[in-house]
Amino acid sequence: MLERIETAGDAVFTRVFREQALSAALAADKRWSEGAPLSPIDGVPIAVKDLFDLEGFTTRAGSVVLADEPVADSDAIVVQRLRQVGAVILGSTNMTEFAYSGLGINPHYGTPLSPWDRATARVAGGSSSGSGVAVSDGMAIAAVGTDTGGSVRIPSAFCGLTGFKPTAHRVSQQGALPLSTSLDSIGPLARTVNCCYWLDAVMAGTPERLSAPLGSTVLRGRVFAQPKQLVLEGMDDTVARTYEAACHALSKAGASIVSIDLPELDLLASMNAAGGFTAVESWALHHEWLAKAGERYDPRVASRIRRGQHISEADYQSLVLKRRDWISRVNQKISGFDALIMPTVPVVPPGLAPLMASDETYAQTNLLVLRNPSVINFLDGCSISLPCHQPGEAPVGLMLSAISSEDERLLSLAQACEAALASQ
Repeated sequence: MLERIETAGDAVFTRVFREQALSAALAADKRWSEGAPLSPIDGVPIAVKDLFDLEGFTTRAGSVVLADEPVADSDAIVVQRLRQVGAVILGSTNMTEFAYSGLGINPHYGTPLSPWDRATARVAGGSSSGSGVAVSDGMAIAAVGTDTGGSVRIPSAFCGLTGFKPTAHRVSQQGALPLSTSLDSIGPLARTVNCCYWLDAVMAGTPERLSAPLGSTVLRGRVFAQPKQLVLEGMDDTVARTYEAACHALSKAGASIVSIDLPELDLLASMNAAGGFTAVESWALHHEWLAKAGERYDPRVASRIRRGQHISEADYQSLVLKRRDWISRVNQKISGFDALIMPTVPVVPPGLAPLMASDETYAQTNLLVLRNPSVINFLDGCSISLPCHQPGEAPVGLMLSAISSEDERLLSLAQACEAALASQ
């Protein structure tokens, strides 16, 4: 894996801990040979997104703005928990600057590319772009990302991986540079649901779940709700065809997919028209940095953060109340179903060149890519993206989501869907 990281160049990892990783791997080997591993994942190589504190290093969050900030005096809580069970931390992965985009473009450190159709140079999805490519290209067994509006699930969909966004309060965010404290969550990107389950167990502070299998679930009799509004709009032909085939596979395995009216989804655009929680909460964190070093930001990131300065405290508190009411109404409508189902992203990974050439294309594509995943962050729910394409085809994600704190039930359900999709 270290050799693959070196061969790949600098765009995927922003920092590599070669000697530390080799030392930790040797220690894990010794524990296994003595029959005393720290956990079932002792020695497993993991990559972590560049916005997590790592003791002795400056947390840069995909930016050059923080290069001269003090080094972290301790690891982020999630990194501490991973080390405690023996996981080997390979390094920090690249990302959209300050996690503020769903496309994964980074003008400072380079842009990681989707493993599909590399000749065209397609984005890997953001903001956890390096985490997605690190796993897809065999540079790490799994990776840790953050998800404010899809930043774990989008790169998972674009890189052919499984990505889990837990309920926000499930995993401590201490030591992670925030984007939006109302919407941020921390989750894993891996190849299987079970890998995500194990990493979630560690990061959520319940390592005893590592020795407990994910509860078995059958699809027969399960009922998925597919919203009629918003989430199926704008699908390209490949996503539409692949998503339809995936739904057919789940139906064949005994699940029912029911179309439901969920007009609340059409309210999201107007509720967040001024920039929403992400703009106002990121402005609160960044306004001093922008005043000192605004020219060093990615202009596309800086402009989105600056939208927050125009949102008053009264407007912010109004949004808090509107969200609370919105969550209550949506939960009442979907709580009788096993999960919501929709495409993770309505398009295949877009090419990098058109996004770099046009601010308008960038903005429109970014909104489209974030649209479906961000619904679940606003809902304060849990969500998982499963790869549902055939080998060799363009990567497409199938997203299952549930209300707050239904994480383990959703993971169990996703594992059953994973098996059904594998047999299609």
